[in-house]
Amino acid sequence: MALKASSTDNRTRSTASICIVIGMCCFFYILGAWQKSGFGKGDSIALEITKRTDCTVLPNLSFDMHHSKAGSSSSDLVLPVKKFKPCPDRYTDYTPCQDQNRAMKFPRENMNYRERHCPPQKEKLHCLIPPPKGYVAPFPWPKSRDYVPFANCPYKSLTVEKAIQNWVQYEGNVFRFPGGGTQFPQGADKYIDQLASVIPIANGTVRTALDTGCGVASWGAYLLKRNVLAMSFAPRDSHEAQVQFALERGVPAVIGVLGTIKLPYPSRAFDMAHCSRCLIPWGANDGMYMMEVDRVLRPGGYWVLSGPPINWKVNYKGWQRTKEDLEAEQNRIEEIAELLCWEKISEKGEMAIWRKRVNTESCPSRQDESTVQMCESTNPDDVWYKKMKACVTPLPDVKDESEVAGGAIKPIPDRLNAVPPRIANGLIPGVSSQAFQKDNKMWKKHVKAYSTVNKYLLTGRYRNIMDMNAGFGGFAAAIESPKSWVMNVVPTIAKMPTLGAVYERGLIGIYHDWCEGFSTYPRTYDLIHASGLFTLYKNKCSMEDVLLEMDRILRPEGAVIVRDNVDVLTKVNSLAQGMRWNTKLVDHEDGPLVREKILYAVKQYWVGGNQTAVA
Repeated sequence: MALKASSTDNRTRSTASICIVIGMCCFFYILGAWQKSGFGKGDSIALEITKRTDCTVLPNLSFDMHHSKAGSSSSDLVLPVKKFKPCPDRYTDYTPCQDQNRAMKFPRENMNYRERHCPPQKEKLHCLIPPPKGYVAPFPWPKSRDYVPFANCPYKSLTVEKAIQNWVQYEGNVFRFPGGGTQFPQGADKYIDQLASVIPIANGTVRTALDTGCGVASWGAYLLKRNVLAMSFAPRDSHEAQVQFALERGVPAVIGVLGTIKLPYPSRAFDMAHCSRCLIPWGANDGMYMMEVDRVLRPGGYWVLSGPPINWKVNYKGWQRTKEDLEAEQNRIEEIAELLCWEKISEKGEMAIWRKRVNTESCPSRQDESTVQMCESTNPDDVWYKKMKACVTPLPDVKDESEVAGGAIKPIPDRLNAVPPRIANGLIPGVSSQAFQKDNKMWKKHVKAYSTVNKYLLTGRYRNIMDMNAGFGGFAAAIESPKSWVMNVVPTIAKMPTLGAVYERGLIGIYHDWCEGFSTYPRTYDLIHASGLFTLYKNKCSMEDVLLEMDRILRPEGAVIVRDNVDVLTKVNSLAQGMRWNTKLVDHEDGPLVREKILYAVKQYWVGGNQTAVA
């Protein structure tokens, strides 16, 4: 009899489980259909993740059986949900560390006031940044390169200030970007053609580029179709919303400036650096800004300067500056370039191009190092909030004049999965070539598993993607596609200095401390990935602060994928639900016995001025 009773109980529990699963699938189907109905103005594709997900994944989670602490029950893992309220509508474009009111309290000398100045803990916002009323999903790439919905960044000043320079035009309910710029009135494509006649862009040698003072990043936008990734930056609102426009277009960009602190990039990172009338005083401060470009420029890399003072003899009247002033400026730039051992390989019209030597041995003027001040730092990648100095960053030693300092780089696409020279040469402690290849293989496996749950991951639905704890860039390499790009963030507290290796793979990224706000506008990323991030920052800063920052930079109906320990993810899940995220907790691809789990989330659509639309 006991056996029969047990069998009946099992059947009852099995029937109940099936009913629960079917009920949840129906709920998510109805939720996706409701979003698609047009009640929300966002792109409802993202929310259909919950509808199209294999619902059999949920019953596999059994925390109390495999992962509970002694004496606890499954109910102990269910945390109360804290509801976060929307911030006032005036914060719709809030950038915590580039806040204009705070910036004006700092010195204007050397653009200090436009650098990062983050709020203290007591001044941090603990509310959700509201999207502007009428916000819609951006156009898919490549249409987004040329068109941006007016409602997403409703600022017209650039259409007036730059009207004759073809930056941006307002047409009805959209902005149109003709691809022009101050120095390329015929369009970015023709301008890049001119560059490509001197710089080997077509053969994959040039893959990563730095655009200083980028405007709306049309240069970077048109480089993308030539398989070049440009990291563009410009100050917050030097011209209204320029970086925001760039990201709305689907082009990599951050808020930044050459000021008093070092750029948040590793040494020997970029194959090319560019300034198109970027208004940076290159000859000032003993050449400090050119020396910083030299630090981040790869041996054999190119520096492009177009606009004042190049070809000043012809253009001085149009630039409204004296011949003497412009001549002195160009002479000073030439002197610093020679000091840096850059070889001038072209000057045509208003464009000049220099090439950095591949090593110090091939630099005749550097043999006597008494002529140049060398930086004393033993770690050229230690840059977070470090003061910029007028000194030259030493290159790694070489055996002969033909060897590339730090190691030669393969062209794209081979470069993406080749062992980075920093690893092959043992410059990252404890990491072997075999360990890198194992990491690469692991991330291909992870991404394959991700795509079975979020079926839109590899389709191009997500254009702007961020990896908050990028490691060697394995996640970005596994999803590499012309349809998307990844901002690989290496936390400043990470155990290993991996960002240099990320760039050697032909990917882009940045250093950042997630206890602070990221240097971007709200709603600029379509998908955010975080692996082990919350464990890394345990006891460093508030989990709530990090999640609120993720919500700030994530688009409505954007997606999140978080990998971490199950105990950590339980807390993340509770907070995420209070931020209007739809969440799903899933087992590791190797099964329920692995403590690491994956949390999938989709941010609900809601806007400012209508805060009761979504409860």
